[in-house]
Amino acid sequence: MHAYIGLGSNLDTPMAQLDRAIDTLQKHDDVKNLRVSSIYGSKPVGPQDQPDYVNAVASFQTDLPPLALLDLLQSIEQAQRRVRERHWGPRTLDLDLLLYGQETIQLPRLTVPHPYMLERGFVIKPLSDLAPDTLLNNGNTVIEQLQQLDTSDLVIIKEE
Repeated sequence: MHAYIGLGSNLDTPMAQLDRAIDTLQKHDDVKNLRVSSIYGSKPVGPQDQPDYVNAVASFQTDLPPLALLDLLQSIEQAQRRVRERHWGPRTLDLDLLLYGQETIQLPRLTVPHPYMLERGFVIKPLSDLAPDTLLNNGNTVIEQLQQLDTSDLVIIKEE
């Protein structure tokens, strides 16, 4: 299955947090052909009394079922001592399953496609680096969705 995940951090050396998560994914037996978008700096969503974020999207092939993939992502967050102080607040590492093939998943622990991804430039812009022509659940391609979003706060920190 082709999976896309969002990566984000704004605490405890955010670039290092993303680098460690990417390295862990690259070494995992169930993750194949890992690709990572450019890394972007962005303003926080929600409370503004927190540092800016670094964000990226990664794509890979996996045979893991959705909940097992979610467990893997959460184990990486925990291994990096994830801190999440409040809803939409600062965090050391956030790994979100954005897309799992073209599947729609509604489970108590997991909703795919990610419920907020269509309105978030810091997700759609890096996703467009990897998969501009992918069809989203609203009928738009990634690049069409990007054209509907304000991404003026995004700054490339590291090119893919």
